[in-house]
Amino acid sequence: MERRAFLGALAGGLVATPLVAEAQQAGKVPRVGFLTAFSPSDVPQWREGFRQGLRDFGYTEGRNIVIEYRGRRARGRGGGQR
Repeated sequence: MERRAFLGALAGGLVATPLVAEAQQAGKVPRVGFLTAFSPSDVPQWREGFRQGLRDFGYTEGRNIVIEYRGRRARGRGGGQR
């Protein structure tokens, strides 16, 4: 009988584990990177198109998703090359 009790407890624990893991991640906000070869401020239409695509999937910047914008920064002559 101890074997059945052990297996029952084990099975119950395995079923409950995904529920506990899901509850721990509820406060986490997804973070997405927007990377271009240009300065992100040089291509506002790309940024807006990216945001619109995310909105189509139910994500709103600042509400349920964080977007980090990265792009090339000119370093004088040579356009950022070392």
